[in-house]
Amino acid sequence: MRVGLDMCSKRGDVMGAIKFYDLAQREEIKLEQYHYTVLLYLCSSAAVGVVRPAKSGSGSRTLDTLDSSASEETRVNSMELGSGNWDGGGLNTSTLDNEQLVDTNGSNGDKMGFDDLDGTSDEKENLAWFSNGFVKRNSRLLDGLNYPTKGGDDSSNLKDGSIKQEDNGIRVSEEVKKYALRRGFEIYEKMCLDNVPMNEAALTSVARMAMSMGDGDMAFDMVKQMKSLGINPRLRSYGPALSAFCHSGDIEKAFAVEKHMLEHGVYPEEPELEALLRVSVGVGKGDKVYYMLHKLRTSVRRVSPSTADLIMNWFHSKEAARVGKIKWDPRLTRDAIENGGGGWHGQGWLGKGKWSVLRTTIGADGLCKCCGEKLATIDLDPVETENFAESVASIAIKREKNSSFQKFQKWLDYYGPFEAVVDGANVGLFSQKKFIPSKVNAVVNGIRQKFPSKRWPLVVLHNRRISGGKMDERVNRALIEKWQNADALYATPTGSNDDWYWLYAAIKFKCLLVTNDEMRDHIFQLLGNDFFPRWKERHQVHFSFSDAGPVFHMPPPCSVVIQESEEGHWHIPVASEHDCEAERTWLCIMRSKSRLERNDSATRPEVAQPLRRDNGNARSATQTGVESQPLKNGKQKYTKHQPNEFFENLKDILSGSMISDCHSIVPDIATAEKIGGCVIDFQI
Repeated sequence: MRVGLDMCSKRGDVMGAIKFYDLAQREEIKLEQYHYTVLLYLCSSAAVGVVRPAKSGSGSRTLDTLDSSASEETRVNSMELGSGNWDGGGLNTSTLDNEQLVDTNGSNGDKMGFDDLDGTSDEKENLAWFSNGFVKRNSRLLDGLNYPTKGGDDSSNLKDGSIKQEDNGIRVSEEVKKYALRRGFEIYEKMCLDNVPMNEAALTSVARMAMSMGDGDMAFDMVKQMKSLGINPRLRSYGPALSAFCHSGDIEKAFAVEKHMLEHGVYPEEPELEALLRVSVGVGKGDKVYYMLHKLRTSVRRVSPSTADLIMNWFHSKEAARVGKIKWDPRLTRDAIENGGGGWHGQGWLGKGKWSVLRTTIGADGLCKCCGEKLATIDLDPVETENFAESVASIAIKREKNSSFQKFQKWLDYYGPFEAVVDGANVGLFSQKKFIPSKVNAVVNGIRQKFPSKRWPLVVLHNRRISGGKMDERVNRALIEKWQNADALYATPTGSNDDWYWLYAAIKFKCLLVTNDEMRDHIFQLLGNDFFPRWKERHQVHFSFSDAGPVFHMPPPCSVVIQESEEGHWHIPVASEHDCEAERTWLCIMRSKSRLERNDSATRPEVAQPLRRDNGNARSATQTGVESQPLKNGKQKYTKHQPNEFFENLKDILSGSMISDCHSIVPDIATAEKIGGCVIDFQI
């Protein structure tokens, strides 16, 4: 039975799995938790429209994307369930004594692999139908399968072609959806009656079946049952209820799901946040939209294109134009920005009126090329950084043997600090499988030139990279010795993971980290998704090579995160496939009136200001120029080394002084000659 169900799961064969279930019932074969979990998974997948074939027990199965073409009309409703052979009585799960279904052995099916069905996706795709699109359709029919046919069953009357193969899964017909849904609840009822212990995967599957009927309350009840059964809900557990409530526009219940998530230590990711944002936009709730923008700021930082389109829709709406304060205290807003570390204030919508939304890019100087606003570089709290370094060290100490990491910490205390750390293996293996130390040398020499001190960066390499084979050749040995003599090389011991070493050193010294490693491995996932991405953004230096040598891609000039300005304007970065900061698209959002005023001020000539006398020097009442700087030797004397400085001073003075009807330009010229140590000769 288990082998047969595994094959059905592997091929996405829901009809075959149901036939195995019917066979077990006829022959009175007792089914265990594992069998029920597989059956419910397949039935729930078919009920939402798509079954994804996967290797059984792999624990990495992707939960099915809901059919975006399903509408309220095509969804199965609870009344239709009563028309089949099953009378639907199992829907009243509250009457079942689920307290008796707790697995007293503490097993949630992890050993069998199905408690972690699709452990990597966390039901993200469960919301895809709600946000955007579905997999491409094609007409390939599912290959014929050999089903167990002993005895009759009520699936034999389903028409051929009711199941079609998709590029990313098997799409089933409405007839199969209804049949799988009815049989799925029948299987769940049988599981309850047999007192088979529940697990998270089984309850989540039931929630997905409820979602396919549009029954968000039942889907949410499945999650609420988990705590009473001693089961910790996961992110994917909440997806069905959240999807159902968002799809129906029930914003209060949708945010009740989010509240329940947070209370149980489960944090929504972009698919969940996008669904909540969509329902907030749909019902015109400005306060909820504002809340969701800040949730996206802290959780996602840069938004997907679909979320960006949704945000644009909000700001183009009439509801967005109506919300906002006409009067506010700028001092409180500035204080809030400062206290929050910069880049946001959280004081609510500022201003009223229509919004202007434009796509733009950010220059190398951190200025928006659309509005000219300087984007913030959000500070990293020193205490937070110190705690982060300690957490990395504590994890590394537990994983490294023979106190090797503690020895490294002492070595850093003696030879540090460093201005940069180089991930030697990542650099030496760049674009090829063979380690080339000359590439490391080029990067080391190149990054040194970035610092006024020209101090050597720290090179971290595993000890197997510095000896033996090609490394014993004279040219390579000379490089290793050069780094060692400069106290700039640390060789990690056998059996260690050098990732912990270069990461800790970069955090400890608050310095740059030269690596193309995006640090997405499981070891970095231990560090969480809060501080670590912010730290990476400010400290990681990517690199490449050209004919002229290494090319460094320094940290961006501003924090690539949703930013809210003191005036209530927004800048929202959009995620892209390559994430090249120079080419990244941002949304520049401000009130239309503010944008017009900025454009007018940028194109309108300045109004002449009356000049006033100050110790014999003519100055405008409103100084627009930069104060000239005295010469270094303290004497106002012209030298051939300073023409640019004098030119800039002269330009500043003349640009700050405007001609008026009441004053002559002669005093301004005299002032310029005195400061510049020269004579201005020109003809009018």
